[in-house]
Amino acid sequence: MRPRLSTFCGLALLALTHMGAAQAEPANYALDADHTYATFAIDHNGASVNRARFDEVAGSVRFDPVARAGALDLYVQVASVYSGSRGFDEHLLSPDLFDAAKFPTMRFVSEQLVFDGERLVEVPGQLTLLGRTQPVTLKARQFRCYPNARAKTEACGGDFEAVIDRTQWGMNYLVDKGMPKTVRITATIEAFRQ
Repeated sequence: MRPRLSTFCGLALLALTHMGAAQAEPANYALDADHTYATFAIDHNGASVNRARFDEVAGSVRFDPVARAGALDLYVQVASVYSGSRGFDEHLLSPDLFDAAKFPTMRFVSEQLVFDGERLVEVPGQLTLLGRTQPVTLKARQFRCYPNARAKTEACGGDFEAVIDRTQWGMNYLVDKGMPKTVRITATIEAFRQ
């Protein structure tokens, strides 16, 4: 007896449904070191802007695109700072500012992604710096997932930004002399689905 066409169609539909369900489950993503880093910018006496970049960022990313949910746990190695000036880098690592010998890492942890429809708009979390933890919300300037030919898997990435008051973490250097408290921080993150 030959199976009916409807039986084959039903089995095919069931298989496709299960494939779609597997794709919709939350997935872990590995950070791409070539496209993941953090930066900061702070006004310098109203004349220029001091900028620097932290190149060593590690951690874990979990993302479920269907549920629009996920989590980040990112560690930044303070000693990886690079401003283009050796003297400035040394000062940044000193007890005046990041005190890298005592606090070698910064950490950002988030258990929530906030979407407006299809668009990721912000990532609320906790930033630990100089041994203190305070809430910080990273605003998503852009975010997208796409098939990455080099990694042969899906890549998700984006640029995120926040403005913080550094004194909330006890970084008070020259605030009493008029140096700004506000610092613009950015995180550029790209990660490959595992």
